[in-house]
Amino acid sequence: QDGEMTYFIKRFDRVGHKGKRHVEDFAQLGGRNRETKYRSSMEQVAKLIETFCTFPAVEKVKLLRLTLFSFLVGNEDMHLKNFSIIRNQDIISLTPAYDLLNTTIILPQPEEELALPLNARKNKLRREDFLEYFARDRLGLTERIIDKITTDFANIRPQWEALLDVSFLSDKMKEKYLQVVNERFARIFQ
Repeated sequence: QDGEMTYFIKRFDRVGHKGKRHVEDFAQLGGRNRETKYRSSMEQVAKLIETFCTFPAVEKVKLLRLTLFSFLVGNEDMHLKNFSIIRNQDIISLTPAYDLLNTTIILPQPEEELALPLNARKNKLRREDFLEYFARDRLGLTERIIDKITTDFANIRPQWEALLDVSFLSDKMKEKYLQVVNERFARIFQ
């Protein structure tokens, strides 16, 4: 009514008006709290999936997609409280992704590329870190699955620029955002 933009989300942890689904974030699962949510690693996230998820192989594919997406868009704040599991009847799986935003465009000199280290690093991450070390060696994904994921990202890349172009970001922020996406895509997919 007042002309302001509003963003609505549908909560994945609710059923109807009063029903709740059990959700735990990875800080809780790993014995961490708000103050220690950055004291972990992507390898530990994978171990928590192995420990708690009903079908860990399926969830590891989701984890790789989420990790790549976060890196590519400049989401440098994917700490343990931004990964969660949900119980739906007898199945425990990752929740839908949330808190996915480019944190680099507001910082003059971003210090990290990931909130949690991958292959003992938060910076200067390379294709090998994501696709060989993490996807193949740590998550145990097959080359066929890894190729499918990289093909999917390459195929949707043009849509990112189109969506960014019609976003409500300022031209300066759009330029910074696109610069991050282009540089990181080049590192992973070329």
